[in-house]
Amino acid sequence: MAPTARHSLRRRTLLGSVLAGGALLALATSPAQAAIWSSSDQWGNYTTSDGYTLYNNIWGSGAGAQTIWANSSSNWGVWADHPNTGGIKSYPNAKKVVNKSISSLSSLTSSYNVTVPSSGAYNTSYDIWDSDYDYEVMLWVNYNGAVGPLGTSQGNVTLGGHTWTVYKGNNGANEVFSFLRTSDSTSGTVNVLRILKWIKDTKGWWGDETIGDVQFGYEITSSAGGLDFTTNSFKVSSS
Repeated sequence: MAPTARHSLRRRTLLGSVLAGGALLALATSPAQAAIWSSSDQWGNYTTSDGYTLYNNIWGSGAGAQTIWANSSSNWGVWADHPNTGGIKSYPNAKKVVNKSISSLSSLTSSYNVTVPSSGAYNTSYDIWDSDYDYEVMLWVNYNGAVGPLGTSQGNVTLGGHTWTVYKGNNGANEVFSFLRTSDSTSGTVNVLRILKWIKDTKGWWGDETIGDVQFGYEITSSAGGLDFTTNSFKVSSS
């Protein structure tokens, strides 16, 4: 892995997503044949009527082919054929903007249900950013192959309905707090606010940050031969 490149590149692509676009292409795989949108463009993106943005986001070096498709904001997926080499190739995701400070939130939860391959190297993760992109919180709900988080282990904690191993690091551009679920999960609900408050109030690693993006997707290192990643359902709720 190259954490510094990964996060600085992703930061630029996130901030530059308004410039992204691309041709809408049909997939050969059956789920995408009924899709309302699909794209094989590197930065292909689409905003749904309920305010989610889907983003193909092929940002890493040495990437292969990848196509994202969507039936709705909650039902979407990716076919990816990235070579069996090191380094993250992409983070296709769905994003919901919250734009509220931690102290002003009374709730922030998310539910997920995914179908992921048994081969390849990837993680299925939330990527949560403050509005200034100074802090990044990653929640890995499952992972496979030669992948690992940035930083050093801070031990285990049970928060938000799950037990995680927590890592704390810095990539030169922002602080990164990674929570790796101690056992793989393909469906569940996460009390995200509880985790954010633990970082703020229990650990003091940040202040009363304004939460910007809540993203959920697949950080793919390799998927040689072509693998399918399917989000069967996904939702972010906040108040």
